[in-house]
Amino acid sequence: MTTERDLIDELHAQADADRDPETTPDVGIIMGSDSDLDVMSGAHEALDTLGFGEQTDFDAPPEERFSYETYVVSAHRTPDLMYAYGDTARDRGVEVIIAGAGGKSADLPNMTASIAYPIPVVGVPVQEKSVDSVIGMPTGAPIVAVDAGKSFNAALSAVQSLSRGHPELEDRLVEYHEALVSDVAETSAALHDLGVAGFRESR
Repeated sequence: MTTERDLIDELHAQADADRDPETTPDVGIIMGSDSDLDVMSGAHEALDTLGFGEQTDFDAPPEERFSYETYVVSAHRTPDLMYAYGDTARDRGVEVIIAGAGGKSADLPNMTASIAYPIPVVGVPVQEKSVDSVIGMPTGAPIVAVDAGKSFNAALSAVQSLSRGHPELEDRLVEYHEALVSDVAETSAALHDLGVAGFRESR
């Protein structure tokens, strides 16, 4: 059985491993509970779409050049693990953190942003009632945040941040955006040309 202490020790061991940054997770995804996974899976979807691989073993990176990892880290139930995650993120090669939390006391994104500073943290309020908590950081302790449930956008924001140092990621973002524009143009043409009834039947 894996304990909180085991995870903390593992994070510190990874931080001390001095690995090539190309083999470590670029994006860290954390959430307060596995019940948040359905909402946070949008971040996984976005990163997969942009060609990231999922790294489940620090010693065996995926084939993809860019990767992400996922942990459950509770600000209230496992504060020591939360602190260890934020504190070791830079040394483990993580460049951006996406943190999701629900409830009225959704403290994980904020606390992680404070601990991991200056690594950027993108906060995801898992529920509408979590928005005020996630965005409520004081001046001087910044956090980027998306609207409730928008973890897909959180991942796009994370990759935008990474892209400033990796032109290939910028190319992938542009290609993704252009595909969205193309889809809208095709839909608009089909709606006009087929008429409303014909368009609905074609769908």
